[in-house]
Amino acid sequence: MASRPGNGREPWYLLTNEPVETSAQAWQVVQAYARRWQIEMGLRFSKSELALESPRLWSWQRRLKLLMMVTLAYALLLALVRLPRQWLQELLRHWCHRTGKRSRDTPTPLYRIRIALACLFQKHPPNFANYQTSG
Repeated sequence: MASRPGNGREPWYLLTNEPVETSAQAWQVVQAYARRWQIEMGLRFSKSELALESPRLWSWQRRLKLLMMVTLAYALLLALVRLPRQWLQELLRHWCHRTGKRSRDTPTPLYRIRIALACLFQKHPPNFANYQTSG
């Protein structure tokens, strides 16, 4: 089965064990694959960019804490994507110029936003002295 995503783009050739007899069934397979690909890319981002590839934490309590911190970081990045376009462009222009194929081809620039925040916080570290921790 082949899917053509648009002019000038490479077609997808998908193999499936699902019975496909109509174009509606074919599109269901294509849409399922597209959704799965989004999930795979989200997992790839979490593993590579948010340090979940090899956490080296042995207790479940510490793993859960790491997972909660990563979830908050990911939620922050997703919230920043929804900023007014001009604000997001300024953040990226000042703190993460466009380099590398992944940065140029990414429709949602989570990689670039993460890099921009890291550069911003290195240059102007936040002051957490007034905050207390729970231990």
